[in-house]
Amino acid sequence: MYKKVELTDVESLINIVGKQQLFFNDEIEQEYAHDELKTVKHMPEVHVIAQNKIQISQIMTYAYSNNIPVTVRGSGTGLVGACVPIYGGILLDLSRMNRILELDKTNMTLTVEPGVLLLDIYEKVEKEGLFYAPDPGEKTATIGGNISTNAGGMRAVKYGVTRDWVRGLEVVLPNGKIEKFGGKVVKNSTGFSLKDLIVGSEGTLGIIVEATLRLISLPKHQASLLVPFKNREDAIKAAPELIKNHVTPTAVEFMEKQSLQYSETFLGKKIPHNNFEAYLLLSYDGNTDQALNDDIEIASKMALELGAIDVFLVDTEERKKGIWTVRGGFLEAIKASSSEIDEIDVVLPRSNISNYLAYVREVSEQLNVRIPYFGHVGDGNLHIYFCKDELSDKTWKEKIEEGFDLLYKRAFEYGGLVSGEHGIGFAKKKYMKHLLGEEQMRLMKGIKDTFDPKRILNPGKVIE
Repeated sequence: MYKKVELTDVESLINIVGKQQLFFNDEIEQEYAHDELKTVKHMPEVHVIAQNKIQISQIMTYAYSNNIPVTVRGSGTGLVGACVPIYGGILLDLSRMNRILELDKTNMTLTVEPGVLLLDIYEKVEKEGLFYAPDPGEKTATIGGNISTNAGGMRAVKYGVTRDWVRGLEVVLPNGKIEKFGGKVVKNSTGFSLKDLIVGSEGTLGIIVEATLRLISLPKHQASLLVPFKNREDAIKAAPELIKNHVTPTAVEFMEKQSLQYSETFLGKKIPHNNFEAYLLLSYDGNTDQALNDDIEIASKMALELGAIDVFLVDTEERKKGIWTVRGGFLEAIKASSSEIDEIDVVLPRSNISNYLAYVREVSEQLNVRIPYFGHVGDGNLHIYFCKDELSDKTWKEKIEEGFDLLYKRAFEYGGLVSGEHGIGFAKKKYMKHLLGEEQMRLMKGIKDTFDPKRILNPGKVIE
């Protein structure tokens, strides 16, 4: 279906980016064959590092004319194989396009190239008293990858997901043309929202070469509450009540003793009050001490009324950093505890979380597979990990197949969706197809055909 990359193609690409920015066949490092989770693997035929949007336009024009597949990559921190070049071809690396182009304080926007890291965005805007709210767990991910997967994170319960913070995009289409969707404007009712089609499309419709992000004023004060419960059911039941009946928290995280122990062991540090079965970790922000203290007082009282054993205020920088570092280390800790893992990134209505997690534990016992989990209970997004441990490759594959089928089936019965923030990529395609059905798949394939009639951009992902 696609043209294999030959020496003549390599020479043409070198003329665009230069010899130092291109690696061919055996020159390509193995890390570019997979993402962070490593469940999907395939080597590209050529690894090209782009420096600017003009080069990307020229590369896509050439690839389009010659029917060569192109897969875009940023930091490679994804978990569903979206940046893996499963048809070979060109791996287009945007990590060097990492300039912050403009901070516009009047329009409250930040314009960046796609390779800018999330942590660099925070550093740039917060020292100016401004705030970019999306808070995905991997801070070394690129903003292009965040936009491509519509990344969520812990602050989504109050501030929304990445899509809510993208004002405008400049995109190179598969045929090499450069187009701008949206801009710095606050409101836009001008035709279909092509910008929002690009957000979350996982590199299948166009290549983001510039993004204009919405900013707000940085909240002046923050505090967290660590709230232990006697069991997981009480903790999960309390979460929506705290959101419904009180000023909205910035984050509502669910943790169990087992997950804490993984992370504490991995990081070599413990959180205070770590001897309870289940916790909610709540975060609040505000612009005055009095307003924040009022919120904390009301939330603490409500938590105790909802069955909390106690409420611990996390108000010093040292305590906040310690607890949130342990929470942020869950994924790496679980990875370190097993020879191999695979993940379900399901999102559910909050009312069904407790019953669903009870079913996860049933499946764990039924399959005799260790399945730790944690989640953003504030927005219903759960991260469920299957651990290979000592299983053989054959048994592991069988357990994954059966376990994923069972858990996705139950999630769909509860009104859930395949992914809350990590995307579909290659690994989760069949589950999305089962959930959405033929008509919605037909509509999405029609959109793909309109943007990319030759299907050269990130082929094999999401809908194919």
